[in-house]
Amino acid sequence: MTDTPKLSHNETIKTKSRFLRGTLAEGLAEVASGAISEDDQQLIKFHGIYLQDDRDLRAERAKRKLDKAYSFMARLRVPGGVLSREQYLAMDKLSDERGNATLRLTTRQSIQFHGVIKTNLKPALRQIDNVLLDTIAACGDVNRNVMCTPNEFLSPVYAQVEQTARAISTHLLPRTFAWREVFLDGEKITAEPESEPIYGATYLPRKFKIAIAVPPQNDVDVFAHDLSYIAIIKNDEVIGYNVVAGGGMGATHGDPETHPRLAESIGYCAYDEAVAVAEAVVTVQRDYGNRANRRRARLKYTIEDRGLAWFKEQVNARLVTKLQRARAAKFADNGDRMGWHTGADGLHHLTLFIENGRVADAGDWRLKTALKRIAEQNPVSFIITANQNLIIARADADARQDIEATLAAHGVALRASVLREAAMACVALPTCALALAESERYLPSLITKLEALLSQHGLEKQPVTIRMTGCPNGCARPYIAEIGFVGRNPGRYNMHLGGAADGSRLNRIWVEDADEETILQTLSPLIAEYAKSRKIGEGFGDFVTRKQIV
Repeated sequence: MTDTPKLSHNETIKTKSRFLRGTLAEGLAEVASGAISEDDQQLIKFHGIYLQDDRDLRAERAKRKLDKAYSFMARLRVPGGVLSREQYLAMDKLSDERGNATLRLTTRQSIQFHGVIKTNLKPALRQIDNVLLDTIAACGDVNRNVMCTPNEFLSPVYAQVEQTARAISTHLLPRTFAWREVFLDGEKITAEPESEPIYGATYLPRKFKIAIAVPPQNDVDVFAHDLSYIAIIKNDEVIGYNVVAGGGMGATHGDPETHPRLAESIGYCAYDEAVAVAEAVVTVQRDYGNRANRRRARLKYTIEDRGLAWFKEQVNARLVTKLQRARAAKFADNGDRMGWHTGADGLHHLTLFIENGRVADAGDWRLKTALKRIAEQNPVSFIITANQNLIIARADADARQDIEATLAAHGVALRASVLREAAMACVALPTCALALAESERYLPSLITKLEALLSQHGLEKQPVTIRMTGCPNGCARPYIAEIGFVGRNPGRYNMHLGGAADGSRLNRIWVEDADEETILQTLSPLIAEYAKSRKIGEGFGDFVTRKQIV
């Protein structure tokens, strides 16, 4: 008898995949179905792609004895979220030619393309490759898109952080040539046997997420990820990073062994040691993460099960220069700096509100067309933020004037209400297979009702962080919001209260399985009490925590 637990099926898939190839090439060439095999559906995630179907159409298609309306979602790898205008224009064109004519900015500073049918998938990836972008490792059991405080053009500090994000992303990129072989019909690049020096043949037990922040902004939510870096600045230069590990938002309804967790401090490293620290942390998780139970396979559970002291010891054993004691750092909030900002070089940068990250045209609101024309007419760059907004960067005075005129002509306002700007939702229905309730399509209308509620008490200028997801997986990071909504059933949500405005505290469930009427009735007296008895400068999450409401 042996006490060794049985590995999850995904581990077998990876072992037999021939470094992430599987039968993807054959499955994509099969024209009889818009889908691919179940095992390949897991493998294709490593290449930044998910198989989905339109759930709005399921019932009708089932009545007609038709297969599901399958399509693929492809997600870019964009460390730090920075795109040239040529790259942005190429992605805009791709969405029209190969996708559903929208761009979806993500909470990991990337772009998702929805509605890519099987015959369009390889041509779409060729278009991405043509502008020196890819989708490699945007999903799957590997390190995903590395996030950082955006706008490298605003100061040298941000440029340094963006360089660190790119260096970590490159270093932790899978070494397999499968992406080019499968999706670009590339030749095998070398006859030498392939290897994965960091990941090994079975990669990581589960997905891995990294973020970097520049205090006092915590716009990337550093405590919500497997590994994060907090920039320590001296004389306008990043000299090193505080390192925190073991965060994660995912959970499963009804499973007490799964839960959101905040990252904890494990020390400080010098600026040029950040990549080595990332490799050390990743390889500890590779060697000790749970490969039997995927629900407990994230780094947060490895640390929880074995202890933070053990984890720090394991990381230090893999480093030439050991981690030092963490240094002082403080955050103010986790939102974006909206509107126009001017850098030391006199160039202007507009952080434009994009509701729930959806770049589209709808009636008189023609955001997608406006951004395309701005890119065509002005030598600017585009930066996706971790709050699903878009920075139009490096505009001179003439470009700034043209940007404002173009947005106005297309019905796009520069700003929204403070409540709406602080809100964020995942995609959820109709494409996400995990969604239990609406999110992106529902949150805007709920925000309108909550705005009215706040206005009744003179709080229309009070920012409150609101996050919504269609399932407990936590893609929009709802568990650190001041008010979080997590989909439980159609039209019903677990409502969480008490997160900190700087993203440093988890919230807690206040009401389970609440519909809209319950949400509004529950929040109404709390908001009234907040308006009456809050302290000066006290956020809503701090208030309900101080009053022991949660």
